[in-house]
Amino acid sequence: MPALRFILLTMLAALAIARPAAAQAPDPYSPGPHLAVRLVAETMTPAAGQDVTIAYDVTPQPGWHGYWQNPGDAGFPAKFTWDLPAGVTADAPRYPVPTTLLISGLMNYVFERHHTLLVQLHVPAGLAAGTKLPIKLASKYLVCTSEICVPENADLSLDLIVGDGAISPASRSQFDAWRQALPKPLGVAAAYQLDGKAVRLGIPYPAAAPLKDAYFFPLTTGALDYAAPQKVARDGDRLVIETGAHHPKGAIEGVLRIGDGAGLSVSAAPGAVAPAANESAPSGDWISATLVALGGAILGGLILNIMPCVFPILSLKALSLAKGSVSPGAARLEALAYTTGVLVVIVGLGAAILGLRAGGAAVGWAFQLQDPRTIAVLLLLVAALALNLAGLFEIPTPSFVDRASGATSAFATGALAAIIATPCTGPFMAAALGAALVLPWGAALAVFAGLGLGLALPFLAIGFVPALRRALPKPGAWMETFRLILAIPMALTGVWLAWVLGGEAGVNGMAIGLIGIVMLAAVLLFIGRRQRQGLSASWLGVLGLIAVTAATAAAIEPVAKTAAATTATAGADQPFSEAALAAARAKGQPVFAYFTADWCLTCKVNERVAIDTDQARQAFARHHVVVLVGDWTSGDPALGRFIQAHNRAGVPLYLYYAPGASEPQVLPQLLTPSMLAQLAGG
Repeated sequence: MPALRFILLTMLAALAIARPAAAQAPDPYSPGPHLAVRLVAETMTPAAGQDVTIAYDVTPQPGWHGYWQNPGDAGFPAKFTWDLPAGVTADAPRYPVPTTLLISGLMNYVFERHHTLLVQLHVPAGLAAGTKLPIKLASKYLVCTSEICVPENADLSLDLIVGDGAISPASRSQFDAWRQALPKPLGVAAAYQLDGKAVRLGIPYPAAAPLKDAYFFPLTTGALDYAAPQKVARDGDRLVIETGAHHPKGAIEGVLRIGDGAGLSVSAAPGAVAPAANESAPSGDWISATLVALGGAILGGLILNIMPCVFPILSLKALSLAKGSVSPGAARLEALAYTTGVLVVIVGLGAAILGLRAGGAAVGWAFQLQDPRTIAVLLLLVAALALNLAGLFEIPTPSFVDRASGATSAFATGALAAIIATPCTGPFMAAALGAALVLPWGAALAVFAGLGLGLALPFLAIGFVPALRRALPKPGAWMETFRLILAIPMALTGVWLAWVLGGEAGVNGMAIGLIGIVMLAAVLLFIGRRQRQGLSASWLGVLGLIAVTAATAAAIEPVAKTAAATTATAGADQPFSEAALAAARAKGQPVFAYFTADWCLTCKVNERVAIDTDQARQAFARHHVVVLVGDWTSGDPALGRFIQAHNRAGVPLYLYYAPGASEPQVLPQLLTPSMLAQLAGG
């Protein structure tokens, strides 16, 4: 029966193309063309040897629809015939996620609203600047209503000129929005199992990730029964989809819809797929996804308290509550103020990220650390805290970590702890932050608030639980020694920030930062001497601190990294680019691509303890693995878009491309040498 239906539909479509006048019924809508089509180039002056993205932008008239690359039971997709200059080539168009349209028992995969296909044009190297590149496209497509179908065509053209490849901010933002609508690669293999005329697909999908109106659009023609209903169930970190099948052979390619206009590219190989343990699990329960992500965020924030830059602040603030002079009510007030300070910073940064991403910017967590001036200010702040812990001076009210107490001091302490903790957040929060960036705004901000709550939880517990305060060591002379000890990790944090500053602003930028520390120490020494004489810090000292900080930040400028500088470690490594990745894969070479930043602590730990070890490097060399390094320290938007395409909110990101594999394997965010060696030899 399905075969007879397919033959009948094919004959009707052929008649419509051969005899349009006779086949068309009276049109109840406005005159054609019924799809408004235009070509748009991301840049009109592409550079020789580089690619340029062309948009095939389509707006259907109300009541009409066009077809996806697999149209389903009826219709056919747009057919492109390019007329290109010598040497210029065009890739196949990339489609956004379609919608379903069931008519008289026939399932159609269609576009009923504005949609945009993207085509990559490859411009050959060696063309002189000013060379004209006339681009012509003849497209044929079928456009239908629920009652009639009309074949149409559009002849489109663009006049490109070889230039510098510059892309305007408006064009970049528009094309980024169109790219956002394309399916993202799932990154892990799926499987399917036949059971008579039914098929069960098992698709890895995090339990914390949101899911709404899930549907699998098959790209492999003839594999599935398009009109058969799809039963979707969540089962832990996977989706189980059951539907009808037509005896597929080999892999089934397709797109999994995970929300309105959002999807993932999926490749499912034959294999065993167990039924879902909970067949009644809803596919659109983003509330449960938010709760899971919220739990991960709280745990991640809790872990941050043991980081060397946060622990000294927390320790001294906690010990301040152990003093007998602090009443239970005051302790609770300070705990709430500390928590408020943390939440204001964390939720504020989260709102800024969501707002920037909504505007088309490719930013992730700790994006503020991509500006060396921010690093310089943070460096001076950490240096001041280290000198305070070392006893050079006492921070006047409102204080951060000195003996003074009060809600203002606690609020400032919490805000400071949150600011310093942001570079360390990504490693513990990859899944939760990744889910937050695709959740509704309210749910996303709740996840960021969960991170702040986890960071504030120890101090909150000490403030509200008297038994915990009584368990803290009693104040005494030992606290001065402990305070000096805590100055060491804080100073080491300053050394790390100076190194990060050198990576973003060069040796000159690092020197300016160090000069700023010397000048800052001189001002703080002046303040400390006045304090030991029983005098206040004086407005002169405060103005000096402001002047030193402003002058240091103003004197620092980012330095563009060369290709050699972006190579993070071994000389055999190459800076990441999509062209370098494509070239290595075209040669059949395995590729290990990792994305890092100087301000990412876990990135650097993984590089020291796993990536740059003899065991891993020898395995890479033995098996001819190409290592590509993406340095996101300065917020390269191209890298940001690539990272985002792999469902990550930031770094680190580790990908392994096996020879011949269609998609990369996404590795865990904590690596070991044996894991990399086994991967290279696998």
